[in-house]
Amino acid sequence: MLLHLARQSLSNRLLTTSLTALSIAFSVALLVGVENVRTGMRESFSNTVSGTDLIVGARGGTIQLMLYSVFGMGSPVANISHETWEKWDEHPAVSWTIPYALGDSHQGFRVIGTNESFYEHYKYRGGQSISLAEGRPAEEVFDVVLGAQVAERLGYGLGDPISVTHGMSDVGFMNHDEMPFEVIGILDETFTPVDRAIYVTLEGITAIHLGWEEGGPPMPGEEIHADHVHEMDEIHVSQITSFFLGAESRAYTLQLQREISTSEQEPLTAVIPGLALSEMWQGIGYAEDGLMVISGFVVLVGLLGMLVSIYTSLDARRREMAILRALGAGPQRIVSLLVLEAGLLSALGAFLGVIFVYAGLAALQPWLEGEFGLLVPIRVLDQAQLMYIGAVIILGFVAGLVPALKAYRTALHDGLSVRV
Repeated sequence: MLLHLARQSLSNRLLTTSLTALSIAFSVALLVGVENVRTGMRESFSNTVSGTDLIVGARGGTIQLMLYSVFGMGSPVANISHETWEKWDEHPAVSWTIPYALGDSHQGFRVIGTNESFYEHYKYRGGQSISLAEGRPAEEVFDVVLGAQVAERLGYGLGDPISVTHGMSDVGFMNHDEMPFEVIGILDETFTPVDRAIYVTLEGITAIHLGWEEGGPPMPGEEIHADHVHEMDEIHVSQITSFFLGAESRAYTLQLQREISTSEQEPLTAVIPGLALSEMWQGIGYAEDGLMVISGFVVLVGLLGMLVSIYTSLDARRREMAILRALGAGPQRIVSLLVLEAGLLSALGAFLGVIFVYAGLAALQPWLEGEFGLLVPIRVLDQAQLMYIGAVIILGFVAGLVPALKAYRTALHDGLSVRV
């Protein structure tokens, strides 16, 4: 009976009820949406590389090494010698390595020099292997394999020629047009930074920089062209940027990290990906907490709006309250009615908010994956999100006590008298 009365009362004030419920819905959608994006972002970063025990680069910050090697963000501090990489590649405790040579780009996409080990050992998202949608891995000097997003955005296919630009991302300043590469493979989509990169051989990266030994491009007329490179018996790779390392056993990981970081041959930094990610999350955790606090305040503002709406409506509902009292409804029943109305409004708003979140994720998921490589999964609400929603509904009931207590103190004749 009381529930039916509350529903009828809310439906009689449909416009006010709808606006109040929508304000709570948008607040809840922001709160739950921020939590979804935060969780999705962490999972996307964590899933970018899997099964790699160490990432090794020149001496520097651990987070910076992770960012430029794994996520394609920022620039490397320095290179390391090819001989150093070979030494650790042949270490008895090392199962495999994947060398990376960075420093060039093509139309804003990073060009990465690597070898066949990348196609064999690189893992992502719980141990999934890299696979080719078309073609074959890069083997020859001027072979190039495109990430799925690169091929889609630039409209490239097998056999197309591309020129590499000297410099990272969109800050390159010179094209290596005299040494064009040929697309011989396109990777399957991974929804990681792998999709936004271009992969060539280490020899290919070295070849386009022949004549740059003095730190700048060769003088006009002294350029080395592709024909000259093909005539060479061997291209000597002198340096790389970093390398991924898989140990023979996880038990060797800490030992290898210590040996590499204290090596006297060349100053190196070796990081365990999981620990480096934890350090990175600690660094940006304050921003995440700030977003959650802001979302919480937005929810409180929505609940305060509901309180104000019910409170101010009491003046217009004086006669309704008086009639209920005259029909035998005691003060406790009036209080229960108003608290139930507030609770129903907050529950309706929370329900609509969850619908908005799922609808928004369904609509924006392809765009987030395409633009940022960020996979925000659509899944059942977790415990934390259910707690947030439960707290909103409980606070809605509590907020309803304020106008309910005012109605409780209102005398019967006050509702029946005419105010001028």
